[in-house]
Amino acid sequence: MGTITQALGLSEEQVRGLLQTAALAPSLHNTQPWRFRLTPDWIEVHVDRGRNLRVADPDGRELRIAGGAALFNLRLGLIGLGIRPLVTVLPDPGNPDLVAIVRRGGRRRATPEQQRLLAAVPRRRTNRRPFADVPVASPARYELRRAATEEGAWLHLVTDSQHRFELGRLARQAHQRQSADPAFLAEIATWTGHEAGRPDGVPAAAGGPQPLSNGAWVMRDFSGGTGRIDGPDFEAEPLIGVLSVHTDGPREEIRAGEALERVLLTATVHGLSVSFLSQLVEIPDVRDRMRRLLSGTRPPLAVLRIGHGWPVAATPRLRVEDLVLPAAATSTTPAHTDKELSDDRHRA
Repeated sequence: MGTITQALGLSEEQVRGLLQTAALAPSLHNTQPWRFRLTPDWIEVHVDRGRNLRVADPDGRELRIAGGAALFNLRLGLIGLGIRPLVTVLPDPGNPDLVAIVRRGGRRRATPEQQRLLAAVPRRRTNRRPFADVPVASPARYELRRAATEEGAWLHLVTDSQHRFELGRLARQAHQRQSADPAFLAEIATWTGHEAGRPDGVPAAAGGPQPLSNGAWVMRDFSGGTGRIDGPDFEAEPLIGVLSVHTDGPREEIRAGEALERVLLTATVHGLSVSFLSQLVEIPDVRDRMRRLLSGTRPPLAVLRIGHGWPVAATPRLRVEDLVLPAAATSTTPAHTDKELSDDRHRA
């Protein structure tokens, strides 16, 4: 546990609020694997490998996506405070867990769109319950795709009926394979289906109903077996979105996390609910078959189920103090190249 200090010219209370905003990002099973180090001149964003899901995410891909999502919220929070963030991603080749360094780049006023996204941060939820069978309107679909593009990613909305059928089949196959793995079942039981009072993971109350094994889109049981099975059926035709980036690799995975959070916040602004079909990206050969089915080149990093849902409670969060790393033994200004500074100007 570290101490909340002043940073980037902000008071301790402002820094606390900023980190609270960053920490409302999504993460697999609500592991919250982000940590922050504060200095007077910059804020470091780290991932915590102690919270990595080693069975579901052995390569740390979803860990870095979560770090990217927290980075996006941090950027957005700084803009809300009138600060233009300058971001250097993966600044230290010797420390791959250091996701980014964020510095102050002068003043910047939030646009109306950024204000709406920032207001959506505490309202965003992962909704694992059934959605209404109501189509997502075309303007909202356009804004979701644009949100991904603004962060250098793509959101493919699956409208082709044959592609949807094949994706559903792949999702069921992936779910069955994971459900037959005792190590996977033990890991998911560690993080989901617990009673209230724990500051991380998915409590049973947020787990949703138990899924139907013959459903078109198999949902995971995060309720620890306590979810109702006699409630409303899951919607027959959810909007499925596949988020992809240029190529595989840590830098692109962080970018995907930033794009993912922007998409999720945009969905919240439009009154939409979202949950994840993570099994489609967690099994390598299934992920590759999905890639060939939809694009052929760009690797998919997240699959979203999007629709009109009913309100759900927020999942618990760790204390901000528990997210702050102790000050480094030595503090030196991180080196930057001209290219990195040029890139930073586009990461506000």
